[in-house]
Amino acid sequence: MPKILPQVGGDVVELILADHRWFEEALRELRDVRSDRAAVLADLAAVLIAHAEAEESKVYPSLRKRDAIDAEEVEHSEHEHDEGNEALLALMEVGDTSSDEFGDKVHELSEALSHHLDEEERDVLNPARTDVSAEVRERLGADFAAERARLLDANCGEIENVRRIVAEAGKK
Repeated sequence: MPKILPQVGGDVVELILADHRWFEEALRELRDVRSDRAAVLADLAAVLIAHAEAEESKVYPSLRKRDAIDAEEVEHSEHEHDEGNEALLALMEVGDTSSDEFGDKVHELSEALSHHLDEEERDVLNPARTDVSAEVRERLGADFAAERARLLDANCGEIENVRRIVAEAGKK
């Protein structure tokens, strides 16, 4: 299992892509019956929540303000985060990591996450590359990395926090 990436700054597009590749590796580990699935899931929950929350609070508003993405794209991406969080919570609530149910829930999370990563890379990150200056992407990278680190330090992937996030999304 790859270590949780210690991000301190850089181009926000590259930082987000590094997390995306990390998510894909974590999902591969979750599918491997020989891995420590509980540990992998704990790491994935922490990084996934920190990543999405940092995008929503730091990256999307800035890209929207600069007209790189529109309100509809922000809403769509946030909706996909909500779907991913629901799938993550369902997986976290499975007691037996060796059960068929765990495998089924890994598949559901993998489907939701893969769909989101693909769309975000095409519809959010590409416009960020072309419509936002390198200087702004660097500043956004520092803001994203700092917020992600703050959330990781606050144990954002704990199941009670994931439940709270899913419940709040249900009230939107």
